[in-house]
Amino acid sequence: MSTAKKEYKRVTVKSLIEMKQNGEKISMLTAYDYSMAKIVDSANVDVILVGDSASNVMAGHETTLPITLDQMIYHASSVVKAAKRALVVVDIPFGSYQSDPKEALRSAIRIMKESGAHAVKMEGGVEIKESVKRILHAGIPVMGHLGLTPQSIYKFGTYTVRAKEDEEAKKLMEDAKLLEKIGCFGVVLEKIPAQLAKKVAEHVSIPIIGIGAGGGVDGQVLVVHDLLGMTHEFNPRFLRRYMNLYEEMGQAIGNYVSDVKSSDFPNPDESY
Repeated sequence: MSTAKKEYKRVTVKSLIEMKQNGEKISMLTAYDYSMAKIVDSANVDVILVGDSASNVMAGHETTLPITLDQMIYHASSVVKAAKRALVVVDIPFGSYQSDPKEALRSAIRIMKESGAHAVKMEGGVEIKESVKRILHAGIPVMGHLGLTPQSIYKFGTYTVRAKEDEEAKKLMEDAKLLEKIGCFGVVLEKIPAQLAKKVAEHVSIPIIGIGAGGGVDGQVLVVHDLLGMTHEFNPRFLRRYMNLYEEMGQAIGNYVSDVKSSDFPNPDESY
């Protein structure tokens, strides 16, 4: 028997927990600028993630590591201006929280004060426990991130599926329970076996959002540029492209160039 979907004028941390309790799947997408965030928000996406993936898709870096706290705040402030319904979560970038809980708190406070975001996201489990607790104690909502954690890519050495072995799977489950216990409102699970992700979602009361983690979790997240087909070289198994904007935009721009070269644009109707 299906439950009537509750309408949320503004999605909050509390809303997401209600969605999990009601069996309603949570939609989450990235955005990094005002124009894209406005489109994403108007489509009723529940959570907008200002991801450190901006390092890849916006700045062209190979990894997420180079992006700075100042750059994340810039992207986040642009997104917050556009988001009227969605909860806006911002990644704390690499090097801004791992070494010292006090630095982690300062970074989180800067994101919240200077961008107007609603929550922050951090990669790791027991290793960052004290940093997460300090941020939570300051009243800042925290979302966790386990499994493939891109900020640790040089430790892993590969973007392959994580937690396939029993020991790593056990630690992931323990970390998820720990993040729930200390007060995180949700956890992203990236690129882990679907059965493990489903098991985690069933064993914690907070929402579990998957990316490459199967359909047994409480919601899904994708990078919006990947979903729209604006990127074309990145083709993981978990990605479903809903458009092919790379080709469509290329054709449109090519047509514009041709029209300018041939003096077809602008025509008299497009002139004053």
